[in-house]
Amino acid sequence: MRLLIFCLLFFLGQATASNYKLGAGDQIQIVVYGESDLTTKVKIDKSGVISFPFLSDITVVGLSTKDLENTIANGLRGDYLIDPQVAVSIVMYRPFFIHGQVKRPGGYPFQEDLTLDKAIAIAGGLAARASKSSWNITRLVDGKKMVFEANVSSAILPDDIIEIEQSFF
Repeated sequence: MRLLIFCLLFFLGQATASNYKLGAGDQIQIVVYGESDLTTKVKIDKSGVISFPFLSDITVVGLSTKDLENTIANGLRGDYLIDPQVAVSIVMYRPFFIHGQVKRPGGYPFQEDLTLDKAIAIAGGLAARASKSSWNITRLVDGKKMVFEANVSSAILPDDIIEIEQSFF
């Protein structure tokens, strides 16, 4: 069972720009090459919808940056541009959250290649009464909240909630 959980965490932790799914709280930059008027930065709000010139509102939550590039390019192709070249990049990821027995619990900006030991360091380290092994990550997977046991090398994703339990000894 632990091997299955480890494999699932490892697989889910392999978030890269190509398979990362956009969500509320992410800030993105959209560039249409040769069209400076169409370059924009936008923070995705709770609605998950952004406005883009010449196109109707676009629902971006759940899309990868590549999906969004294709959506915008297809929308601009023809009536507005012959062959639009669109690039979407993530300027700032949505935060992760850590609470429990750390020195500075709260929400922190996500960083690529973030692991639990790095997240604990960002939160000021473990508190004096922190458990050295009872750590959990709550993550939304396919619309369902899942809780996983974690260790120092567990991958952290945006929107993860890390719970560091108190030690009883």
